[in-house]
Amino acid sequence: MNCLVCLENMEFFAHHGFQDEEQKIGNRYSIDVSIETDFVQAAQKDKLSQTINYGEVYELVSVQMQVSARLLEHLAYQIIGKLFENHPKAITIEVVVRKHNPPIGGVCSASKIMLKATREEWLKTLPTR
Repeated sequence: MNCLVCLENMEFFAHHGFQDEEQKIGNRYSIDVSIETDFVQAAQKDKLSQTINYGEVYELVSVQMQVSARLLEHLAYQIIGKLFENHPKAITIEVVVRKHNPPIGGVCSASKIMLKATREEWLKTLPTR
């Protein structure tokens, strides 16, 4: 049996963006993370060690948000990578990144990207050594 462990609307102020000005000024971002995992052992034994600790998920996302990125796609990919590296029980991870009030020359409350990958899909994207 699988379940989703989700954190929604984690908010951060960070310095991401394609334009140099965005990198300097910074902006507000919201992140959603959904992690599919097998939770049978956690449900049966009532043990946090058998599931995804969302406090750890928040901390990993928070650290990654401080690493400047030009593209939201790159940011989401890096978050997914860190989550897979640190959570071997994760099967599938979806990350949504929202940039509030993007500089597009008009009114827009947020731009958003969604990236979803299975562990196998993510492993295929890693450079070969």
